[in-house]
Amino acid sequence: MSIRSLLSFGLLAAPLVSALPAADYKSTSCSTSTSHSTSHSTSHSTSHSSTHTSTHTSTSTHTSAHSSSATSAIVTTTTSSASNTVQTTTLVATATGKKGLDTYAKKAGKLYFGTAADVPGTNETTDKYYRAELANNADWGSVTPANAMKWVFTEPEQGVFNYTEAELFLAAANPDGKRKVRCHNLNWYNQLPNWVTSGTWTNETLTAVLINHVTHLVEYFGDRCYAWDVVNEALSDSGTGNLADNSTWRSDIWYNTIGPNYVAVAFKAAEAAVKANKLKVKLYYNDYNIESAGNKATAAQALVKSLKDAGIQIDGAGLQSHFIVGSTPSRAAQTANMNAFAALGVDVAITELDIRTTVPATAAAQQQQVVDYASSVGACADVDACVGVTAWDFDDAYSWIPSTFPGQGYGDLFFQPGGYGTPLVRKAAYDGCIQVSRLCFRLSRCNADMCIIGSHQLDVFVGDMTSCQKPSKVKSMVRIDFWKNRKNRWICTRVVYQFRSNFFHIHQLLLPQCVKSPPSSFISDE
Repeated sequence: MSIRSLLSFGLLAAPLVSALPAADYKSTSCSTSTSHSTSHSTSHSTSHSSTHTSTHTSTSTHTSAHSSSATSAIVTTTTSSASNTVQTTTLVATATGKKGLDTYAKKAGKLYFGTAADVPGTNETTDKYYRAELANNADWGSVTPANAMKWVFTEPEQGVFNYTEAELFLAAANPDGKRKVRCHNLNWYNQLPNWVTSGTWTNETLTAVLINHVTHLVEYFGDRCYAWDVVNEALSDSGTGNLADNSTWRSDIWYNTIGPNYVAVAFKAAEAAVKANKLKVKLYYNDYNIESAGNKATAAQALVKSLKDAGIQIDGAGLQSHFIVGSTPSRAAQTANMNAFAALGVDVAITELDIRTTVPATAAAQQQQVVDYASSVGACADVDACVGVTAWDFDDAYSWIPSTFPGQGYGDLFFQPGGYGTPLVRKAAYDGCIQVSRLCFRLSRCNADMCIIGSHQLDVFVGDMTSCQKPSKVKSMVRIDFWKNRKNRWICTRVVYQFRSNFFHIHQLLLPQCVKSPPSSFISDE
């Protein structure tokens, strides 16, 4: 990564940034906003029967793109109908090249950057531009079925299993089997078939139904699933945080019939299937509003601990992360919360990330969304136990948000300015994710020996590290950096990193000579 790129990330003092030429990535810093809590009290799943509502016969759309006086490019979309004309302006990403979200996540030591997708059965399936981006391995290293593996589709009648939807999803989203698949989910209060919700059950009979369902799905999909969300959203939004209190638990058919033990039943059944079939599948508890400190997060941590203490397999906590622009928990708040889960001996993952706002989104909201995305992705960067980030789909055209929260939307990383079936455009928030991956992921993984920062000749500058974790107990470092110039020739520089509180100074000199090839320990940022 070039020093110009570092400068352009906004981590440096403003006068220095403004004095430099524009670089490849230039729309935002990875600094964070103050911490706020966010509420998500409505089901966020989309239905396979959902349809795209845009009308192509009565409206016309014109899109133009140009550079703004600010750092991001913009796209202006004008939609005309018989009654009115609406013009919207969207900040778009300036990132170019073949590398993407997953590329940089893996370089940073994460397992993946992924997306959910609601295929088959929706317009996503027939939208060639959406499908092309879904197939983009540079952006998406893992996929999650938004609906196809839920109970209503996989066991529509008692004891009768149907994997048609799931197989179609896997064929579309993971055709070569090389991506990780976060299988979602084995137990939830929502999207259950009528035979479950309308049945007359006892503790024993419903427990048997739950065990049978979990066992069949884990065995059928086997190691095609990297992980399963075993239990989804078992906790109440208004509980005390104490698992002994009824108010802590969601009132649903599982809790009301079996009691809180149903969570352990589901995990035990999943663990038994994993062991019996010698699988490597990770088992997760998944929920929303547990991304920062609060009663619900406390309850989720207590739940994880109770399973661990009972010797039941639980490998991770899924933090859904359905946030609101301007109310997204700060990077520090999210990091602290992830570390609290990690201290229990489990991985963490951001599993359903989107950040919504009132539509049409104002310029200020769009800029804040960049910061909020960077805060969330950056939190994962700061925690070794955070294995990756999953966006809850990537295209506003197919978001669950507008139908669940009327008047809100704009939560995803891409949009289609021309409407359904037209080319996708990356929003500026995409830059926020890329930038925090390229810079803060690396700085957060510094150790006493080295910091991986690319090199170019420069004088002295000061960079703000408040949003990146500096190496602990390190006041200065000296290293030789090797990099290739535009003529593909190896260059080397001597760099001194001096850390002062939340700031770092870099003194860099171009060395007169360089070896013909880099040392074996060289790590390229290209």
